[in-house]
Amino acid sequence: MDFHFKNKKITGILSILPSRDIYFDDELMYYNFSGLKAEKLKLTMGYNKRRIFDKGLCVSDICVKGMEHLFSSGKLNKEDIDAMILVTQSPDYFLPPTCNLIQGRLGLGSGVICMDIVQGCAGYILGLIQAFMLLEQKNIKKVVILNADILSRKVSRYDRQISPMLGDACSITIVEDSEVPCDILCNYNVDGGRAMSVNIPAGGWREPSTDQTAVLEEDKNGNRRSLNDMVEDGSQIFNLIQLNVPEMIKHILEITGISKEQIDYYIVHQPNRFMIQKLADKIGVLRDKMPSNIVENFGNSSGVTLPVNIVHNLGSILISEKKKILLSGFGVGLAWGATILDMENLDFCEVFEVSGEEQ
Repeated sequence: MDFHFKNKKITGILSILPSRDIYFDDELMYYNFSGLKAEKLKLTMGYNKRRIFDKGLCVSDICVKGMEHLFSSGKLNKEDIDAMILVTQSPDYFLPPTCNLIQGRLGLGSGVICMDIVQGCAGYILGLIQAFMLLEQKNIKKVVILNADILSRKVSRYDRQISPMLGDACSITIVEDSEVPCDILCNYNVDGGRAMSVNIPAGGWREPSTDQTAVLEEDKNGNRRSLNDMVEDGSQIFNLIQLNVPEMIKHILEITGISKEQIDYYIVHQPNRFMIQKLADKIGVLRDKMPSNIVENFGNSSGVTLPVNIVHNLGSILISEKKKILLSGFGVGLAWGATILDMENLDFCEVFEVSGEEQ
């Protein structure tokens, strides 16, 4: 589905990352890889290191730390916030909504709109769409998008497919009306028929966690995981990236009348280096225009790889320069979305690190 908006912009992005690195080479004993295969995976998939938050930190803790950093540094005024959106698959509780907890801990006014969006790899795009819709209201001037996931805790350390690349991260994005006229097209799609391609079988209402669901079992590929752990059909994700995502990108370029060459950077979700390089080849753009270095430095943090990607690769550039950026997220759901934004003169585009000792 297409969404059309006018005169909206991102004015700041804070990438909140754990300070602790987990190196692929230090975990080889869990995966039973030969030295030759390990080196091949590092080169092809981008396995190197990832970051995970201390287990004492939940999503609300991390978001509050990031928001307080923005308040104390003068980059955001508490009184200016009209709405707050949290995109996460890692809520603190089944209920109450985690965004409400964040609002309460920050001492925001009761008139601040709060909402949780349960979405993964395409969640950042959905968060932008929701923020743009909220800004259509005359009394809403500033929307905060919180995107955070700590899914490393829901992956078996013996899972050779997922564990080497999964990391944690959080981001805070400020969205406001733009004084410079602009047209924005967003496209978002869902195929619920393939939704179980990425799932955590137990822990919800359909199959509550028990002692039995915690038992590790080995599959035909040598992965050991329980029903409490995430499982992924990699072939379905690859097909999504090679078929649905290129079609969406072609569609959004055609509707906006923008050529592939006019896009300065393609900032996309990063499941691993191999899939992103194949996507760049598929749509016919230079690999340098589609950075693929997030998994090797921080890990795959679901939808948060988009803002992490922006900050890591373009942080200093977007403070003073104007770039036309195509953003795209795809994966869990299965869902895929994209938008094209002119980004320039951001108030901030930086990293804030959190260590376990800061609880």
